[in-house]
Amino acid sequence: MKQHLKVKNMTPKENAWGWAFVTPAALLILILVFIPMIRAFFTSLESGMGSQMQFVGFDNYIRMFSDATFRKAAGNTVLYLIIQVPLMIVLSMIISVLLNDKKLKCRGLYRTAIFLPCITSLVAYSIVMKGMFADDGIVNTLLMNLNMIEQPIHWLTDPVWAKVLIIISITWRWTGYNMIFFLSGLQNIDPSVYEAADIDGTSAWNKFFKITVPMLKPIILFTSITSTIGTLQLFDEVMNITGGGPANATLTLSQYIYNLSFKYTPNFGYAAAVSFVIVIAIVILSVIQLKVGGNDDD
Repeated sequence: MKQHLKVKNMTPKENAWGWAFVTPAALLILILVFIPMIRAFFTSLESGMGSQMQFVGFDNYIRMFSDATFRKAAGNTVLYLIIQVPLMIVLSMIISVLLNDKKLKCRGLYRTAIFLPCITSLVAYSIVMKGMFADDGIVNTLLMNLNMIEQPIHWLTDPVWAKVLIIISITWRWTGYNMIFFLSGLQNIDPSVYEAADIDGTSAWNKFFKITVPMLKPIILFTSITSTIGTLQLFDEVMNITGGGPANATLTLSQYIYNLSFKYTPNFGYAAAVSFVIVIAIVILSVIQLKVGGNDDD
């Protein structure tokens, strides 16, 4: 028999206090988020800069189809997305499971060490990565001393290896961030579930895929969406490590927007149009992830 909960109606005074708390936050979101977003859309329908802006309609959006640099930046961004995000999610989950083992000594030290990269300065760690992966950097030196390579890998000047370096850098920085969410999810799983599985003789492999992964489904969904948003907005690592080179081989949409606004002949209208491509991509991918990984009971 269903139990109906009695909902207490708020008094006019309580209702007024509720609106008093909500209104400032709603106004800030309106002023700082929605109004600039609407203004940016109208800017995307114009061309030029400052007082020289002219209305061109949807010409900026049509221009993207024939813009080779835009296609290159979009392709690079999608490549980072489909490789780096799944890799980072899987690594975060595996590391969190290992560090959640109560028998492991110095768990706090390991957790702190893996989490530290995500609180370091973006510029500082990018410069360190650039130095480590230089032709005469420590990475090439180590690989050559171990006889794994005969000649230095051109991490910064080879189109393929430059992409690999960007993916390594992003993964190194943000894996620990997602690990924290998985750790919190693991600690909320009732230990009796694993105890029952042990009694039934379930292997560690089956426990991971049939108990841990399904129980972490909300965390996987959350980290996938946030990681997707972050990757689509990727800028700092590319800007500071490779500068988008060689020959735009690592250029991302966010860096292209920056170049259109401040590096090339400024065209704020076209830059705004490109930025809306990121907005649309984020919305579409987030909806898909919610539909695929959402609650089955919804």
